[in-house]
Amino acid sequence: MRLVERLKGKIHMARVTESRIDYIGSIAIDEQLMEAIGLEPGEMVHVWVIDNGERFQTYVVPAPAGSGEVAVYGAAAHKAQKGHRLIIASTVFTDEWVEPKMVLVNEKNQIVQHLPFKAQALPAELS
Repeated sequence: MRLVERLKGKIHMARVTESRIDYIGSIAIDEQLMEAIGLEPGEMVHVWVIDNGERFQTYVVPAPAGSGEVAVYGAAAHKAQKGHRLIIASTVFTDEWVEPKMVLVNEKNQIVQHLPFKAQALPAELS
């Protein structure tokens, strides 16, 4: 068996709602967003900061459902500040094909579109 790391889920254009260094490290994500892409509490995610090119990996803790919260805590707060746009991606090691669950969110971290697994330009109002 040969395992390949595959994209499992992605939140595109998430906005950082809080960035605090004085906190035990993690990223808090609205539970509705977590559910939409199949994230579990404690799961490791890759975080790519659109505004400055920074990248980091951390674990997820749930934020209240419907809150729109995407908060970056601990050392990662040096890389992502309040208002920054993020891509949050989860992966899985598998020997099978995985259809990634991907969502595009607005500036309030509300889902505006479930994305197909293909390259595409952002709608003008979100870019």
